[in-house]
Amino acid sequence: MSSPATAPPAPSHLPRIVAASLIGTTIEWYDFFLYGSAAALVFNKLFFPDSDPLVGTLLSFLTYAVGFAARPLGALVFGHYGDRLGRKKLLVLSLLMMGGATFAIGLLPTHATVGTAAPVLLTTLRLIQGFALGGEWGGAVLLVSEHGDARRRGFWASWPQTGAPAGQLLATGVLSLLTAVLSDGAFGDWGWRIPFLLSGVLVLVGLWIRLSVDESPVFQQALAQAEARKAAVRAAGAAEGAEKLPLVSVLRHHWRDVLVAMGARMAENISYYVITAFILVYATTSAGVSKQTALNAVLIASAVHFAVIPAWGALSDRIGRRPVYLLGAAGVGLWMFPFFRLIDTGGFGSLVIAVTVGLVLHGAMYAPQAAFFSEMFATRMRYSGASIGAQFASVAAGAPAPLIATALLSDYDSGTPVALYVIAAAVLTLIAVGVAKETRHRDLAAVEPEDGTADAPAPTADARPA
Repeated sequence: MSSPATAPPAPSHLPRIVAASLIGTTIEWYDFFLYGSAAALVFNKLFFPDSDPLVGTLLSFLTYAVGFAARPLGALVFGHYGDRLGRKKLLVLSLLMMGGATFAIGLLPTHATVGTAAPVLLTTLRLIQGFALGGEWGGAVLLVSEHGDARRRGFWASWPQTGAPAGQLLATGVLSLLTAVLSDGAFGDWGWRIPFLLSGVLVLVGLWIRLSVDESPVFQQALAQAEARKAAVRAAGAAEGAEKLPLVSVLRHHWRDVLVAMGARMAENISYYVITAFILVYATTSAGVSKQTALNAVLIASAVHFAVIPAWGALSDRIGRRPVYLLGAAGVGLWMFPFFRLIDTGGFGSLVIAVTVGLVLHGAMYAPQAAFFSEMFATRMRYSGASIGAQFASVAAGAPAPLIATALLSDYDSGTPVALYVIAAAVLTLIAVGVAKETRHRDLAAVEPEDGTADAPAPTADARPA
């Protein structure tokens, strides 16, 4: 029987933890996706006006990719201190950094005002955004995963994942509203700044909510266990060994899990940015669709995406993380050719179907990802392990995805090469998840062995789904 210190929280407590994590994550993703949409729509003209339109789009997507390059560094730093100091403190810091950088982008002078200094400043703020987001994801999903209810961990941990479509929904909705009520000239002159400046208000709301959340009880228990081991060593008169850095322990004991996590993210990350960011380029330049129509399609699809993620998470509690993840990877790969054919028709209904089905299949990977990655690692290295696996993959996956897709479109003037690119990523993910172990019965609060491995004892009745 669990002791009072380690018992799962009361039913009324867990939803509050989930809500706090979800709202903060939504704000972080709003900031991040807002940049991606603006990069596709206006940044090429505002910060790279001397370039060919498609080249300008490539350059603006390059600054977009820079944010991904900073995410692994954020994962290392936030993961290290999150495993040493706790999840809550680092989540507050990541929110402040992300929101501050986004608000500052809304105040930036453009190329017409300060010349080449404008894209330099834009890139610097994008680096800060990426650094903050690199530490955000791991902490947010761990805070929920480690607060109890092992039987429904996949469902509860999937809620912070809905912060991605919620942020996309919010960012796209604001942009769609502004492009509908403002002329192209007004939006390009000053309207694009409004959604960035709104981030300041959202951050204050998110900060107030996050400060009300308790630290993870699983982390507190693991920290107490580590201190007890140190005290026992001192009492025995033995010399204490130097405490290993979480990163060192992860790479020593969990390097296979890190590789699995990276492989698992390939199809998930690449397909998402092709479906939600690159589509704004493809639909407007190749299919002759207006910006407003493309944004509205992404808006509708993001709402559906938000709704299906918890359902996929609940299914992973019933049949396992791997089967749901494999279904999503295979589905996304198979959908890519119909996806571009539907967009090529130029019809709004076809565009909505293309994006919606793509995001529903993406959700089958994204929903179980939070619990799956959390269950791979031991508590005192879980923040580092989950963050490193997720964010290092983003450099090879999400970061270059819009760039590669835009370059393929420029060279071949067709969506077929982009479809093949996503299919190749899906194959990599199928291999990575196919060789991974099922994790849904692991007890996150189990006493950790000295080597920090996360291999849990045999599943108990308490850990099985109802």
